[in-house]
Amino acid sequence: MRRRTRWLSILPAMVAGYLLLVVIWAWATFDTVTAHMPAIADAPLSARQTQILLRVEDPAFFVHHGVSLTSGQGFATISGAVARDVYLEGADLGGAGGALQALYRGVFACCKRIDLGRDAMAVVLDARLSKARQLALYTTHVYLGTHNGRQIMGLSAASRNYLGKSLEQTSEEEFIGLVAMIKAPNAYHPVRQPAAYATRVARVRALVQGTCKAHGWFDTTLAHCGA
Repeated sequence: MRRRTRWLSILPAMVAGYLLLVVIWAWATFDTVTAHMPAIADAPLSARQTQILLRVEDPAFFVHHGVSLTSGQGFATISGAVARDVYLEGADLGGAGGALQALYRGVFACCKRIDLGRDAMAVVLDARLSKARQLALYTTHVYLGTHNGRQIMGLSAASRNYLGKSLEQTSEEEFIGLVAMIKAPNAYHPVRQPAAYATRVARVRALVQGTCKAHGWFDTTLAHCGA
């Protein structure tokens, strides 16, 4: 009992130390990990499409600093997704930075949605990368399932592959369908899982139209919506 109490008493300090190390590492390696990012001027979205995407995925995107506790989102943010791509799935680092990168990759693979280290990276990234750049990277790199044996990356590619048209040609309903896939693109696949896809689209449509709201911080399934 004493040993357990002792561990519980020092746990906050250990977590704080871990997060401080992540912040220092993320700040120091930012220029290196972003050096090979593609040159993307703007997100390929209209103003209305941007509004829909953020309403579903990150309502507080333009006001938070990498982490948000907006109702229905928990800690999940677009900044966090971009930080994961940049720091954990991008270029391999060398030396001590590379060793820490390998550690953080392992922690994320283990803990995913509760990985506070990734959230610390998001705070650093948000401080050093404009919101416009973050949104551009997210919309062109977000994973949207496997189709005809190929991974579909980005909303533009998803529109071409699933709808046979450019993103700017999609109707609002079609765009809602693409955004609805983001949470679990193979589980909500329009070709392989049409029933699950239709249910998810109905729920997201209700959220976008304002007829339904998320229940609490971590409600991203919206199971009560679109019934």
